[in-house]
Amino acid sequence: MINYILPMLIFAGLGLLAGVLLTVISRVFSIKADNRLEAVQNALPQINCGACGFSGCNDYADAIVNKGADINKCNPGGEDTAKKIGIIMGKETGDIQSVTAFVHCRGNCDAAPRKYEFDGINSCAAANRFYSGSKLCTSGCLGLGDCLSVCSKGAIKICNGVAIIDEDLCEGCGLCAKACPKNLISIRPKSQRVDVVCRSRDLGKITRKLCKNGCIGCRMCEKACPSGAMKVENNYASIDYDKCTSCGACASACKMGVIKLKQ
Repeated sequence: MINYILPMLIFAGLGLLAGVLLTVISRVFSIKADNRLEAVQNALPQINCGACGFSGCNDYADAIVNKGADINKCNPGGEDTAKKIGIIMGKETGDIQSVTAFVHCRGNCDAAPRKYEFDGINSCAAANRFYSGSKLCTSGCLGLGDCLSVCSKGAIKICNGVAIIDEDLCEGCGLCAKACPKNLISIRPKSQRVDVVCRSRDLGKITRKLCKNGCIGCRMCEKACPSGAMKVENNYASIDYDKCTSCGACASACKMGVIKLKQ
């Protein structure tokens, strides 16, 4: 009997010793999980728009927790999300600026004639493949709603052939800007009161034939701007929002009504 009991005791002892050693080793060499990563992921809206400059919400969360990225880059989440992440990370949120999308086109059906009727797939991207769209102005909004289809907040409507954005509903995710084949949508601060509603690069006399509401590149706005924020290049006007003070001098100088001043 002893011949059986002794080996059993030895094996039992070795098993116990191995268990103790494994427990000690696992605790000594264990890597503590950073629970902040999951918490930051949950704080983000998970729409993966890329407005933060990262490939998605989880990538941004990893950059915040492990790479020291700023915590106030989520446009859709805004101030509330930044505050939640700030609490998790023990950081100040810093300056947070509300942004919105804006459509740089006023070439509606009354102003911009069509060269043909498009009866293909109801998509701006599809229409743009056929001679740059159905409008005579090849720079203008095609009005088929590719931007509208990607907006989860219902902030975009098609009015008289042109996309219009409701700033009160827009969260500035930028998905609409990515969807526009004409690159007519930009993301800018909601506090900005001045916008150019045209991106035609045609010569002024050509633009006038293609769209009644187009910029003719006369440079009157550029000359009137006291802060150097307005520039006319490639026959169309654009605004440097970092310099613009929203004084409205450019809008007053524009005889074509291409510069919009929000009241």
